[in-house]
Amino acid sequence: MGTPDFAAGCLSALLGSGHQVVAAFCQPDKPQGRKQVLTPPPVKVLAQENGVPVYQPASLKRGSAQALLRELAPQVIVVVAYGKILPQSILDIPPLGCVNVHASLLPKYRGSAPIQWAILKGEQETGVTTMYMDAGVDTGDMIERAATPIGPEETAEQLFDRLSALGAKTLLSTLEAIEAGCAPRTPQDSTLATHAPMLDKTLSPIDWGRPAAQLHNHVRGLYSWPMATFALGEETVKAHAARLAPEFSGDTPGALLDSRRFVVCCGDGKALELLTVQAPGKKPVSGEEFLRGRRLEKGQLL
Repeated sequence: MGTPDFAAGCLSALLGSGHQVVAAFCQPDKPQGRKQVLTPPPVKVLAQENGVPVYQPASLKRGSAQALLRELAPQVIVVVAYGKILPQSILDIPPLGCVNVHASLLPKYRGSAPIQWAILKGEQETGVTTMYMDAGVDTGDMIERAATPIGPEETAEQLFDRLSALGAKTLLSTLEAIEAGCAPRTPQDSTLATHAPMLDKTLSPIDWGRPAAQLHNHVRGLYSWPMATFALGEETVKAHAARLAPEFSGDTPGALLDSRRFVVCCGDGKALELLTVQAPGKKPVSGEEFLRGRRLEKGQLL
């Protein structure tokens, strides 16, 4: 059970591992792009390419979905970024349990956007956790945890790809342990839990009053959706990439500190350089090219 690219990585690993995948469950096809073309999710595409039956129930609470799962009689249900909460009646179906692959070192960053929030919060390490699912959201007993450092310039999109591969590897190890009857069950310490709620565009605007390091994390963590943005006149400009610019300093948050490089003063007096930006309806360009095109001068306030 999974929907996006992150889940497709785990499905691919299962298909190549000798395990029998009796079915794939994913979210319904959704319209995408400007033309709103109905598009199947990555898990569906991969499953169909490999002859795996695909099911896309609108709800798991209905008896039809539960009856189908009982008929399929899986030994284990693997759940990876599915996007639906499994009711207890489904959690009880597989004799060896429902196993979830979560993209954080639980109990930190429970929720739907753990990769992005780890960067937004300035974490230097993250990872993946496999766990036995229970009725809570990412609260089940842990089986395996695998850690990895977060690069100082790494974006959420780049980390997503690395954790997808790590999650697939850890899943196979976990299933081996379950099959051998030696998989551990480690309860989570809920007092250490943090949450990673779903992202939306209300998070996008850059507050230049915040410290430069936090804004650097903001740009990295929101790439490539929903993107960090800043206002320039009536326009909302997207910030694709940035870097800390320790060679600059200033007193006015939001002020341009250079006439040639797109360096902006932040709330702690330190600076952030916008390396790639995108105006509405335009292609992404370098910060220097953007400044030349707009003829922005040193001291201009964003």
